Amino acid sequence: MSGGLFTFGETMGLVAADGVGPLEYARSFTLGIGGAESNVAIGVARLGGSATWLGRIGPDATGDLIERRLRGEDVHTIAIRDDAFTGIMVRHRRTGRLTHVDYHRAGSAGSRLCVTDIPVAVLETAAVLHVTGITPALSDSARATVFQAVETARAAGVPVSVDVNYRSKLWSRFEAAPVLRDLVCRADVVFAGPDEAALFLGSEPPLDGLAALGPTEVVVKDGARGCTALIEGVTYAMPAMPVTVVDPVGAGDAFVAGYLAERMAGAAPDARLRTAIAAGAFAVTVPGDCEGLPRPADLTLTSDDVTR
Repeated sequence: MSGGLFTFGETMGLVAADGVGPLEYARSFTLGIGGAESNVAIGVARLGGSATWLGRIGPDATGDLIERRLRGEDVHTIAIRDDAFTGIMVRHRRTGRLTHVDYHRAGSAGSRLCVTDIPVAVLETAAVLHVTGITPALSDSARATVFQAVETARAAGVPVSVDVNYRSKLWSRFEAAPVLRDLVCRADVVFAGPDEAALFLGSEPPLDGLAALGPTEVVVKDGARGCTALIEGVTYAMPAMPVTVVDPVGAGDAFVAGYLAERMAGAAPDARLRTAIAAGAFAVTVPGDCEGLPRPADLTLTSDDVTR
């Protein structure tokens, strides 16, 4: 398979407590999958784009679930079986506004990504390589894989997309800052939240600061405040869509998927941002990391009224 989005990283089993409150009082749970890169791949595929995801999974039922779900979403799936376990994350909503996530992923199959896992021929014919700041935090070999893939893409003229995606439970701000800055310096397209950009920019304005590192397309995701962007020297601002938030997790990945799907389709920057905002809004209206990712028909809906 050639063309389209190419991405890789760790996808885990997701055990989510139903309802709201302390985990110890939860009596029912939902099993799903979650991973920033696979969320983006699913989001692109649902919007009609071509997407390839690569990752390592264990010889267990959770690994089977991940592979089936991704293939069922029409994502070209390169699932490398490893003898280590598939990672798990446990999530609960402590309050209506506070979501808590515990990772069980140290030494997992996904953390054992290595440079030789990347199919160079597939990468070199992709429309865009998308990586996140999560994968470099998993292990030394995973970090080397990210940077080697980026260099391979750049040498082949494949645009590189980076979502900073800082995870404080995986590494400290001190450890992450120079690595994430180095990654952004190699990107054509970068996505970051204001706090994530501040990791390595300090008090410098995020749009200008990120653009100064080299990317020609900079998008600052700011949740309920919408987004701002600096694309090929032009500044854009887009408000968020008013929605009832059920589960905020996965909104950033949906946003990225919407933007990249439109970019690969040749849409103008303002159209990319509109779809990104809409995709992020849809993602937060249902529980789960990827369940709420929209399809094209969803983006035409304008209200919560019944559609008959």
